[in-house]
Amino acid sequence: MLQAMVDRAAVSPSDAPRLRPRHLVPLVGFVVPTIAIGYGFVLPRNGMGGVNELSIGFGTTILAASVTYVVGVLAALKR
Repeated sequence: MLQAMVDRAAVSPSDAPRLRPRHLVPLVGFVVPTIAIGYGFVLPRNGMGGVNELSIGFGTTILAASVTYVVGVLAALKR
């Protein structure tokens, strides 16, 4: 009985969910325009151009959103 439970719980590498390029298309569709608009138009025109606390914080926010998206997609693929 215990062995059957272990066998069902074991996931071989071929059964593991894979993150495919098509899963990343929405992320790229979010990140690329956000970076282009944020660093290309908004921050420089607001007097906040260059590397400073606001530009680093903005980049960190985009990075955190990207990590959250990937973790969420992987969690959804496991179901």
